[in-house]
Amino acid sequence: MKQLVILSGKGGTGKTSLAAAFAHLAQDGSAPIRAVLADADVDAANLALVLHPERLETHDFTGGSVAVIDAPRCQGCGICEQVCRFDAIDSDAGVYVVDPIACDGCAACVYQCPEDAIHMQPQTAGRWYRSESRYGPLFHADLFPAQENSGKLVTLVKQNARLLALDTDSQVVIVDGPPGIGCPVIAAAAGADLAVIVTEPTVAGVHDLRRILQTTAHFRIPALVVVNKADIYPQGAAEIEAICAEQGIGLIGQIPFDPTVTEAMLNGEPVTAYRAEAPSSQALAAIWQNVAARLA
Repeated sequence: MKQLVILSGKGGTGKTSLAAAFAHLAQDGSAPIRAVLADADVDAANLALVLHPERLETHDFTGGSVAVIDAPRCQGCGICEQVCRFDAIDSDAGVYVVDPIACDGCAACVYQCPEDAIHMQPQTAGRWYRSESRYGPLFHADLFPAQENSGKLVTLVKQNARLLALDTDSQVVIVDGPPGIGCPVIAAAAGADLAVIVTEPTVAGVHDLRRILQTTAHFRIPALVVVNKADIYPQGAAEIEAICAEQGIGLIGQIPFDPTVTEAMLNGEPVTAYRAEAPSSQALAAIWQNVAARLA
């Protein structure tokens, strides 16, 4: 079983469209590949919008903890307010309360309270789901607004996808990764056998491609590059090709700008399933064949 993660240095480059197309193409053809899918963009999960899965399981995700003051035990000394560096504790008519949004969970107030009137309370920071889609099982999650530990939730989603893949003898876990290079991206890429990096021929796209290539190189994850909307700025596409040649990174495909992709999204379909003869679908099919060969 191999793990394939789809990344980009920035948002909006087409990761989810690529992941949905790969999920469809893995099932299509004369030699289908059993795949388990994972949407690791827990801050803005949207792979389910294209795959229309049936939700089978819902689980709470416990993230960080927040301080809670036991009012009957509180003597109103105000030490907790003094030591809180996040201005999360305030008093109202001598009664001290904690703002759970402002609390960073550092527990300084817990250790400083002379009456042991403060304790840390774990909070539900999100939910993760197991669903069944047209193209295989899908694990995805929603992190609640203003919550932390998105990397931990990404790891949880990936672990469950990997365990099911092992239990069902699936051949690949396809991970739709989050944008950027931060903690969620590192969690999504951990243990991957191959990273497919989607970029676009813009100034921001080229800049962030360099950053994500540095990230995959640091963690020694083999990487391939795909250029989306490659024909909108040929000079930018040529610059990306030069970067890949300079760093010895395989450039395995260029997807042309194609309004069919937007049509497919509006109809809730992978573009390769929506219109197989479209230029973007043809390019994606060739890219998938290259990726599948690398994973074999």
